[in-house]
Amino acid sequence: MKKPENPNSGQSRREFIKNAAIASSFFIVPRNVLGGVGFIAPSDQLVLAAIGSGGKGASDIELASVGGRERVAALCDVDFSGSAKRSVERFPTAKLYADYREMLDKEKDIDAVTISTPDHVHGPAAKYAMERGKHVYVQKPMTHNIREARMLTEMARTQKVVTQMGNQGGSNPLLKLIQQWIDEDKIGAVSKVQIWTNRPVWPQGGAFPKADPSSKPDALDWDLWLGPAPEIPYTPDLHPFNWRGWWDYGTGALGDVGCHLIDIPFRTLGLHYPKDAECSVGSVFSQMWTPDYHPEGCPASSFITLHFDATSKSKSPIEMTWMDGGIRPAHPDIIPANDDIGGANSANGVLIIGEKGIISTNINDSSPLMPKLYLNDGTKEEGPQSEEGFEREYGHQRLWVEACKAGFNSPEHQGLTSSFDYAGPMTETVLMGNLAIRSYMLRRENARGRQEFFARKKLLWDGENMRITNLEEANQFVGRQYRQGFEV
Repeated sequence: MKKPENPNSGQSRREFIKNAAIASSFFIVPRNVLGGVGFIAPSDQLVLAAIGSGGKGASDIELASVGGRERVAALCDVDFSGSAKRSVERFPTAKLYADYREMLDKEKDIDAVTISTPDHVHGPAAKYAMERGKHVYVQKPMTHNIREARMLTEMARTQKVVTQMGNQGGSNPLLKLIQQWIDEDKIGAVSKVQIWTNRPVWPQGGAFPKADPSSKPDALDWDLWLGPAPEIPYTPDLHPFNWRGWWDYGTGALGDVGCHLIDIPFRTLGLHYPKDAECSVGSVFSQMWTPDYHPEGCPASSFITLHFDATSKSKSPIEMTWMDGGIRPAHPDIIPANDDIGGANSANGVLIIGEKGIISTNINDSSPLMPKLYLNDGTKEEGPQSEEGFEREYGHQRLWVEACKAGFNSPEHQGLTSSFDYAGPMTETVLMGNLAIRSYMLRRENARGRQEFFARKKLLWDGENMRITNLEEANQFVGRQYRQGFEV
């Protein structure tokens, strides 16, 4: 096994081999003579590992391997009895691990890892890998909380590793058309952005499921699945998917698709940290006059408002609203009534609203982006409404792999669409919505002995210092507490 490239070194493994060959007086036989046409020498392969090998992790490591061009040395998963079996079958020589820490400590040849775990493990796993000089591809949202996003963004620069968040739509070529419409001032100064989704499409908004240790699958390492979260007995209906609606593990509808939807205006309008956050959530009444109260979980629906300063792409302040749980904005007058807004059946979408018109797009998660431009004078322009012939997931993983091979700060690295320099601030913006939701549910006993919601206000955000300035209690949600061994 070859030694991994040291990202902090001035000379890569490939540069070393090239210089050694030049310096040598021996005749070098071409590799295609030794190995046949298409042969790739082991020294030219990126050595990969997956942390989270099932579900989305199976496609992430498959696409990162670029059809077997790169070498997958190890797979990590807390349960290889489920969908992770696909990865084991695809990479039969890869070593198997349950604990990513053990894998990274033992497999010294690993150059880069894909991280496709539940949200709460993204930050701890990425930190552990980057501390050891590994390049990282991390599924969206990049982290479980704002503090982790800021830390990992800074760590990537310090460790000189190549990073990419798994919001693959960021590499969709059709985004260039939306960027062109913005840059050409087609819709004028943008004042509002409206975003909505049909998520959650999993159980959310009710009581936390009951523990049942007797039903734990034998193949599941429950303690490692919990990772940084508090220790609790095995609880069905969390693994492998329904963890999304519980704050200890998931980030709700925002975390699921916010990085696909908010990415579109954040990128094309050149947004940065929001100035404030405000929200309201849907109430569920199981009894008269008393709404159900489940602060440990995400609500069934929410409405978030964020405000941004003017940018170089749009000369006026911008109000962004987010709606989930099936709530969506009213149909704008300038869009014909029979046209969907956003995507098919108007289920998910983005409206970028300017003084001269509106840009409408679908969710950007490998669904067709379906960009449309509507102007106040009745003009309509459309980009492609289907995406046949596009590379799978727009080459998002492949481009990261090629940037890893080229090295930190290379043109390939600079060309990535969701390196942490971009994905970090965008993820922080997505997670500001969750900070607002969790603050909205804070309550305490008042002088009359009744529970009172005391944080239902606009929260003023100091983005540079990561602090709510007008409600100290809200700052508890900037970060989290960690179990020993999984700290960030």
